[in-house]
Amino acid sequence: MKQILIVAPAWVGDAVMAQPLYARLAARHPGVAIDVLAPAWTRPLHARMPQIRDAIDAPFAHGELALQQRWQLARQLARRGYDQAIVLPNSLKSALVPLFAGIPCRTGWLGEARYGLLNDRRRLDKAALPRMVERFAALAEPKGMPPVHPIPDPRLAVDAAASAAVLATLGLDIDRPILALCPGAEYGPAKRWPARHAAALARGYLARGWQVWLFGSSKDAGICGEIVAAAPGVVDLAGRTSLAQAIDLMALAAAAVCNDSGLMHVAAALGLPLAAVYGSSSPVFTPPLSASARVVSLNVECSPCFERTCPLGHMKCLNDLGPERVQAALDALTGQR
Repeated sequence: MKQILIVAPAWVGDAVMAQPLYARLAARHPGVAIDVLAPAWTRPLHARMPQIRDAIDAPFAHGELALQQRWQLARQLARRGYDQAIVLPNSLKSALVPLFAGIPCRTGWLGEARYGLLNDRRRLDKAALPRMVERFAALAEPKGMPPVHPIPDPRLAVDAAASAAVLATLGLDIDRPILALCPGAEYGPAKRWPARHAAALARGYLARGWQVWLFGSSKDAGICGEIVAAAPGVVDLAGRTSLAQAIDLMALAAAAVCNDSGLMHVAAALGLPLAAVYGSSSPVFTPPLSASARVVSLNVECSPCFERTCPLGHMKCLNDLGPERVQAALDALTGQR
């Protein structure tokens, strides 16, 4: 049985976009065992990818070299007898554990002078592979071969019993349709749709008889509080759920609205009708990968700037993007007027 270790990305969205790689590896190598080495907070994502056998927690802080820790972990992994490692991050540090573990085939894109660490080195043609999902999927193929198209959209598998358990824990119900609203964005305010627009959209859905659930971390408490104050009746779950619980609850939604964020990619991978709001960033490299998703953007002349805060001070890209545009996108997806 072939065994492959994946050094997986640390970001939620990137971790979701690696799932088609795992599906392709399973198709190419029937019976393959795929393990992922990734930060512990991504474990709920990998637990919902049926191709993954085991998730191994990487105990390293962001940017930390931690050579001794990497060596100790590598010696433990060496006992598993992996045939191949596929390194998805482009950093030098991410390629150290497979080298220390003596994994015979170490695959990845060249980056940060990794010539001595990877022995199945690939040179990236960014024009040929413009999207992250394509760059990940290409590493499933032999060197020199392009990824097999069409690349399937990422998918997360949610167990109905797990969703029911979270509902009971939080005292929620699904008697009425649910709009999942994800107003946060870890990168910065230039990616966050204004609270007043989100609240106006929420009020419209509440008037239709829907429920509106806010998803996010404790870092999103500020913007979620603004939305709740302006749209009484909204259920604020930000900071009240783990990532695992958030995924299982989002799977119950009838539609979702998200900024360009990790939860946007989760919503897409759950197949929800999704309006993805873009401001300072671009959907070219990491779009929501789902036939049920629509990008909503004004495409103003100064975007995408990729800045955390608006360098011009007006944030026209999001301030001028009113709730009626998002509503129209959702109505088109859900067949409502």
